Amino acid sequence: MSLFITSLNSGSNGNCYYVGNAGEAVLIDVGISCREVERRMRCLGLTMSTVKAIFISHEHTDHISGVPVLAKKYGLPVYITEQTLHHSRMQLKGIPFGPQQPVTVGQLQVTAFVKHHDASDPHSFLVSGNGVSIGVFTDIGQCCDQLVHHFRQCHAAFLEANYDTDMLEKGRYPVFLKNRIRGGQGHLSNQQALDLFRQHRPDGMQVLLLSHLSRDNNDPALVQEIFSRHAGTVHVAVASRYEASKVYEVFPGELVASPLPLPVLQAAKKKRSAIPTAVQSSLF
Repeated sequence: MSLFITSLNSGSNGNCYYVGNAGEAVLIDVGISCREVERRMRCLGLTMSTVKAIFISHEHTDHISGVPVLAKKYGLPVYITEQTLHHSRMQLKGIPFGPQQPVTVGQLQVTAFVKHHDASDPHSFLVSGNGVSIGVFTDIGQCCDQLVHHFRQCHAAFLEANYDTDMLEKGRYPVFLKNRIRGGQGHLSNQQALDLFRQHRPDGMQVLLLSHLSRDNNDPALVQEIFSRHAGTVHVAVASRYEASKVYEVFPGELVASPLPLPVLQAAKKKRSAIPTAVQSSLF
């Protein structure tokens, strides 16, 4: 028993991630055309007949541009929050979901949690099935407790490594755009992603697909090199903005996360003490 994953495209020109078992799958975001989704899946030996649902992380165009046509053509349910649907202006009937409320799609479970990004109601996802958990963590302005908690559950993950700090600083973008990207509600830098990977990846993680790289402020070879130094037994690859990745088969296995650093534990304990007991269980 296993799950299969691939990035059909990853970047500001369009994002679409596939997670599935042998007979059913979900797409996280569809920011490329229906035709490209079909073509790329066909080239990988995948078929649209396995896709049972689409989940939308937020309303930015590079995550939703292909949704209406693909959903209509194949009669696919689209799971999307009410705020995201409203701000997307897509003409479709969505199915709302909430954070920490698992949605069952066949033998798969998809659990969303809130992330930091400059959208109306943005979420990341953990897709689980067959004893395997896959994280889809892109468009993240900063590493938060929720991201750490879910990352530590992953047998494989799509993890944003959007920009190199020096390339962004010295690049051609205007200051307001640089500040938007690095300001805590934009994107995750190479170093922030690397820190998360080094400090919180569980023993037993198998695959890391570095995702949503900036065309202008990053270099795939650089990202591959800095992560490979620390990869250990994890297979690390960069998800392309021009083509699909290979299909990776991810197997079940025990995950052993290293203990959280004391400052993180203390901060989490302090945060939880200020929250009513009735809602604390939703945080971890």
